[in-house]
This record gives sequence, C-alpha cells and structure tokens, in this order.
Amino acid sequence: MTTAEKIETLNVCLGTYPHTKALKQGEIKSDRVALAFTEIDPVNRAFMPMAREQKFDLSEMAIVTYLQAKAYNKPLVLMPATVMGRFQHGTMLYNSERGTLRPQDLPGKRVGVRAFSQTTGAWIRGILWKDYGLDLGSVKWITFEDAHVAEYRDPPGVTRAAAGKYITQMLLDGELDAAIFGGAMPSEPQLKSVIPDPQAAAQEWYKKNGAVPINHMVVLKERARSHPQIVREVYRLLLASKHAAGLPKPGAVDLIPFGFDAVRPSLELMSAYAFEMKLTPRRYAVEELFDDTTRALQA
Repeated sequence: MTTAEKIETLNVCLGTYPHTKALKQGEIKSDRVALAFTEIDPVNRAFMPMAREQKFDLSEMAIVTYLQAKAYNKPLVLMPATVMGRFQHGTMLYNSERGTLRPQDLPGKRVGVRAFSQTTGAWIRGILWKDYGLDLGSVKWITFEDAHVAEYRDPPGVTRAAAGKYITQMLLDGELDAAIFGGAMPSEPQLKSVIPDPQAAAQEWYKKNGAVPINHMVVLKERARSHPQIVREVYRLLLASKHAAGLPKPGAVDLIPFGFDAVRPSLELMSAYAFEMKLTPRRYAVEELFDDTTRALQA
C-alpha cells in the first residue's frame, strides 16, 4: 500500500493498559491504517460478540476463548501480540475466617469460577494439577456464566450456581470453599491465597516452565487478515505502543510478550491444558493458531 492509496479503517476493541495507551490516544500513528476504537468495560464483554459474531476487525481476546473459537471453525486468526498477562498463583482465594485451605485440601471442595472456560481458571487449574498433584475431577466446580463460544458445553461434574448468586458473596457466606478471580480481585482482608506465598511460587513456576501465563492476545477476523500488509502494520503499531510505555522494564519478566517465538511456550502449555481439561476437542500445535502472515511476526 502506498501513501496515495486509501487508508484502511479497522474497527478495534482493546482494553486500556499502559502498553495500549499511546496507541489509543493517537500518539502512535500510521499512514496506512486508522483504528476506530470501541470501548467496552470490562473488556472481557467483547469476547463473546467477537467469538460469536466477529463483531470487530481485530480485538483483544482470552486465549481459551480463541482456542475454542478455533475448535468450532470461527473465521479468526491469532496475532502474536499479548494484551494482558499475569502470574496466576494468587487468583484462587479462600475465606480464612473458616479455617486454612491449601491445594492438598481441595478434593471434595466447592470452587467457584466465573466460567469453566475462563482463561485464568484454566491456568490455575493447570498449575494445581501439574505442580501440586490435584486431581481436577475431585473438585466440585461451580460456574456463573456460559463460555464465550456458543457451541461449547461444560464437561460433566461442572455445575451452575443458582440465579442471583455472586461468587464473592458465596465465598464469604461459606457456600463456596474457594473461588478463582480474574482481573477484579476482591478486597476483603479475610480472603487469602490457597497457594501459599503466591509471588514466590509464581517465580519458581516461571523458572521451571520458561513461559508466562498469557491471558489475552489480539485476534483478527477475515477482512483484516486478508491484507498481509495491514496485519503487519497493525502489529507494528501495537509493538510501538508497548515500547512507548517503556516495556518490558529492564530485568523484569515480560508479561506481555510479542512475536511468535516469544509466545510459543505459553501457548504450548495452554493448548495442552485446554485439551486435558476438555476445553477443546484436541491439542492444537502452536503453528495452527496463526496464519502465514501472523506466524512470521517477531518482536
């Protein structure tokens, strides 16, 4: 595309983070692409319309949602651009007023999670399974929402909370023994991490696996991905916005990796977890999650 050609306008939905701020505020510019942003708060409410209707040209999306969209042949493709990642060890909480709860105590317990397909839930279940020896089938999983992908059904043994019930209140009231939370962690001081010293545990997990627990990446629908030069330009803009935020910090773990090689270890782990947890019908090779254009993108 030359500067004489028409600028392509793309409909975009991304959350506002330090690493997207420069792009969303127009500080990072392009003479090829214009991005028309739709604001949805919280941004996870955009995942269902993107998965089911392909509502945007490109959007932030949870990794498990994308894997399930792939399984049901949705016309989407992944870009190796992370939008949100965090260590997950501190996301499963229990009510300390009712006694101490540790990973080895979870069999037979009632554990709430927003949706069984929630990416944070998949990460913490994988951690508990692989690193703490938890039989995931021994836990009574209680959910509150359907998956973003309409065709997916929760596996046997997963039950839905009664209408009008809320996960934090159920945990405080003793109707749940533990609960998994996402970005909005509750502030009640009596709610403690099931995994002791979660920060230290997360660092050990990172050393062992050489991966970060990615939550959200960028996905593209057919109209956007049909123009490789546009895809490459969008990727450049996203990466430039990350750099404008001064990320990654020197010496710090990069929780928002960019580039095919950088995201591969995380996606390999989650693809394995998703299959074993019956979130997807098979394990996907990382290469399958991208197309020829996005697979070639590096940081």
